[in-house]
Amino acid sequence: MPTEDRTPAPLEDLDKIIVDEAAIQKRLRELGAEITTAYEGREIAVIGIINGAIIFVADLIRLINLPLQLDCIRVSSYRDETFPAQAPEIIDSIRLDLNGVNVLLIDDILDTGNTLARVSEIIKSMGPASLKTCVLLDKHTKRSVDFEADFVGFKIPDEFVVGYGLDFAERYRQLPCIGVLKPELQNPPQWA
Repeated sequence: MPTEDRTPAPLEDLDKIIVDEAAIQKRLRELGAEITTAYEGREIAVIGIINGAIIFVADLIRLINLPLQLDCIRVSSYRDETFPAQAPEIIDSIRLDLNGVNVLLIDDILDTGNTLARVSEIIKSMGPASLKTCVLLDKHTKRSVDFEADFVGFKIPDEFVVGYGLDFAERYRQLPCIGVLKPELQNPPQWA
């Protein structure tokens, strides 16, 4: 017997797709080659900002033809909202020794710049040989801080997106594409 509860069908919850799965896979191969060339002959430490970048990091590092170490930092920026919090909260920190190491910091999206700027400060305080940043998405929006990524997957308009690791209230990360959530599903009362 059907119930009143609605279990969302993730792709049906999108208003539109901004970047499809094929475009993501193509750009991943290109980014892997760009990063391999940029760090040619050197080992790198990849630091992923999770949970959002977990899928992007996992797919991308398999396309980087270099010796690398991997660690993650957990940061909370959105707190179940469609706009980022003013000050990102560090929930779990880096465990690798980054002193004298070439570091590639990877995040899912660059919007206000607050998260990448904050995590970059933390990494710089650890004395790396170099620090570069990579983002899957660079959102065309006003930055709170002056910050640009060294490697960018896609430039997107100023819309709230989900999929391929990006979420709304911890939902939609599993989508193979990146899309705009239907407005009526942003902050629905049954999720509160």
